[in-house]
Amino acid sequence: MIIDTTEVQAINSFFRLESLKEVYDIIWMLVPILTLVLGITIGVLVIVWLEREISAGIQQRIGPEYAGPLGILQALADGTKLLFKENLLPSRGDTRLFSIGPSIAVTSILLSYLVIPFGYRLVLADVSIGVFLWIAISSIAPVGLLMSGYGSNNKYSFLGGLRAAAQSISYEIPLTLCVLSISLRVIR
Repeated sequence: MIIDTTEVQAINSFFRLESLKEVYDIIWMLVPILTLVLGITIGVLVIVWLEREISAGIQQRIGPEYAGPLGILQALADGTKLLFKENLLPSRGDTRLFSIGPSIAVTSILLSYLVIPFGYRLVLADVSIGVFLWIAISSIAPVGLLMSGYGSNNKYSFLGGLRAAAQSISYEIPLTLCVLSISLRVIR
């Protein structure tokens, strides 16, 4: 059987187009995720900057105005400082619990953004129980706080972890009641 080279070239070009289509689909699947992460990061930077400016105004002191124009780069400087700080682990504590706790707290908060619709086409996880899933995922954060406090094997750190977890839970209860009442009203 004789195969024409133009047919082979056509088959190869079609195969290349199919593989490019798969790469294109993967890229467009990652674009909303990266957009969301970038939006969250910029939102946190703006909120930290506003909090510092408002606190400085209330306390009648100079705010963060030396790091960049109007102190915008102060949050980035603080983040960089935190990244390069020495990682201290308790000598008599459980280092796994102490290290995993903050990761669980941050991961649960970031995962709770999955079900929030940011636009008509910008929803990362479109599930029918979105509000309930959001409440359940965000309720895992106090466990991470407790794990870090307990893993330190220090009674004062443990009390601090308990206080932070209690504070987090006390904010979640009214928020959950408001969200559930709104969603139950919509369901009727």
